[in-house]
Amino acid sequence: QVQLVESGGGLVQAGGSLRLSCTTSGRTFSNYAMGWFRQAPGKEREFVASITRSGGSTYFADFVKGRFTISRDNAKNTVYLQMNSLKPEDTAVYYCAASLKFTFSYLASSYTGLADYNYWGQGTQVTVSS
Repeated sequence: QVQLVESGGGLVQAGGSLRLSCTTSGRTFSNYAMGWFRQAPGKEREFVASITRSGGSTYFADFVKGRFTISRDNAKNTVYLQMNSLKPEDTAVYYCAASLKFTFSYLASSYTGLADYNYWGQGTQVTVSS
């Protein structure tokens, strides 16, 4: 079992930045590929970004490419989501997730589905005002 705790959400004006953190405990962090998802009111949870175990590969949803970056610090058991140039449509609850899925490709693009992940955090609210 692994526990995930997100932090760093809040209220920001359009064009601003936030950095989300997700700290894990319970098992070896480097065993997991990590991802960020988000869910806006009345909408389904959607993929935002993923990163492989080593951090050597990252992948992003088209709607955040060029604005968001994902990184991890395996020594700190933490994955980050740096969000720049935020838009009101980025308003959502953001969730981090951990995956035990093995793929031969070693690419972060293999970790975009909800079913690819084994553990989820409780979420952190991000609100972007116009």
